[in-house]
Amino acid sequence: MFEDFVLKELDVAGIRTRVRYGGSGPAVVLLHGHPRTHTTWYAVAPRLADARFTVVCPDLRGYGGSGKPVTDAGHTPYSKRAMAAEVVGLMEVLGHQRFAVVGHDRGSYVAYRTALDHPDRVAKLVVMDGVPVVEALERCGSEFAAAWWHWWFFAQSAKPAERVICADPETWYEAWTKNTPQALGPENHADFLAAIRNPATVHAMLEDYRAGIGIDRHNDEADRAAGRRIECPTLALWSTDDDLERLYGDPVEVWRSWCHQVEGHGIKSGHHMAEQAPEELANSLSAFLG
Repeated sequence: MFEDFVLKELDVAGIRTRVRYGGSGPAVVLLHGHPRTHTTWYAVAPRLADARFTVVCPDLRGYGGSGKPVTDAGHTPYSKRAMAAEVVGLMEVLGHQRFAVVGHDRGSYVAYRTALDHPDRVAKLVVMDGVPVVEALERCGSEFAAAWWHWWFFAQSAKPAERVICADPETWYEAWTKNTPQALGPENHADFLAAIRNPATVHAMLEDYRAGIGIDRHNDEADRAAGRRIECPTLALWSTDDDLERLYGDPVEVWRSWCHQVEGHGIKSGHHMAEQAPEELANSLSAFLG
């Protein structure tokens, strides 16, 4: 995987960040979702590097090989604001003052928070398979609750999810989301397995969800009330075989009130489009970021 890319563990404001990077040209950071690591981009990142981009693929805070800071009652270390600040810090360490941000699933929340909080740093934004946290929560009905039940299970403060998942993480994740070697690719799958087998990683990933329904929602509400919007050009992408359109209609319309300039389209794929439709995804990203 990632031929000619460099794999390192870097200190970012006292937190370890595992990151892989390569290529040359304008910088773009790719942010994965749950329960993946940065290796989910193994078929996309080299294509972007070939298209003359510097591509940076970190493990999000708490995920994979990145640091897992001690949480607090408000789950603030795992807020998307904290994660976004870490993305900016990582890019500074790597020498990039301005860059594009691409985020999928949970990574899309970190991506748009980076654009909202650091408009002077983010040149372009791509959000994949996601809408703003507060929009998802306010539009939650029985269909959302049935399909996305894990949000509420993961978010329970009594932490039943850690006990259930850590008892048999491979059965949990592979049976529930079909995370097989055939679907992920053998090396990507091996990295994914190493992550979910670590109880500290499982706990940190769930803290991401606990922050999502609390502090992340409050930050979104405050930004909306203040009239803050994403300044940079934004692209919304979604998997047509997933449920984003069924839940929200046209995702671009959801993002329109959050962005000064937004466009978007679907990609024929299941939820993990970086693994299932890498060529079409890379082409869409290159065209928008170009």
